[in-house]
Parts: sequence; C-alpha cells; structure tokens
Amino acid sequence: MSQEKLGKAIGVTFQQVQKYERGVNRVSAGMLWRLGQVLDVPVPFFFEDFAAGETQQPAVADDQVMMRRETLELVRAYYRITDPALRRAIVRVARSFPVRTPRLVEPTQ
Repeated sequence: MSQEKLGKAIGVTFQQVQKYERGVNRVSAGMLWRLGQVLDVPVPFFFEDFAAGETQQPAVADDQVMMRRETLELVRAYYRITDPALRRAIVRVARSFPVRTPRLVEPTQ
C-alpha cells in the first residue's frame, strides 16, 4: 500500500504518514486503532518488540535504504501477499533474524 493510499484510508496526507514513519510526529492511540483497522492488524502488533523488552535500533542508517532495488522488490513482494496472517508471520520471521549475521569464515590475519 502506498503512503498516499494509507493516508487517504486513515484521513491524513501522505506527508503526515511519512512523518509517522520517521518518528517526526507521534501517533495517537486513535490513529493506531485506525492504522490497525486499515492494515488488518491488532493494535498490539505495533508494540510486539517493546513487549519483549527489546530496544529498536535501525539496522541501516542509510536514508536512501527505501530507494534500493532490493528494498523495493521486497516491499512489492510483501504487498502482493493478500493473507494478513501470512504477512504478520513474515514480519515476525524477519524480526527474529539477528541484526548482525555471524561470519561463516573468520578473516585471515
């Protein structure tokens, strides 16, 4: 779903959706409820990592990460999935991966 479509569905502009995504503006409880309804997820979905006591650190600090081909391909594939339960499962699996992958071979010195 595009930011524009999401914005229309929840009654805000796509610029406001961008601000929510980047953490520039806080999301109210009512807005979380509307987001859950539109995205077909329960409100606790937005707090899954916090409930486990995990801290949220961005895996990549690159501001252009959303413009990478691999990111766009992944997002497009994700939104082709029509089953909301399968989408949630995929997100859970992706979140379960370690931020840093272990090296398969130790570097030589």
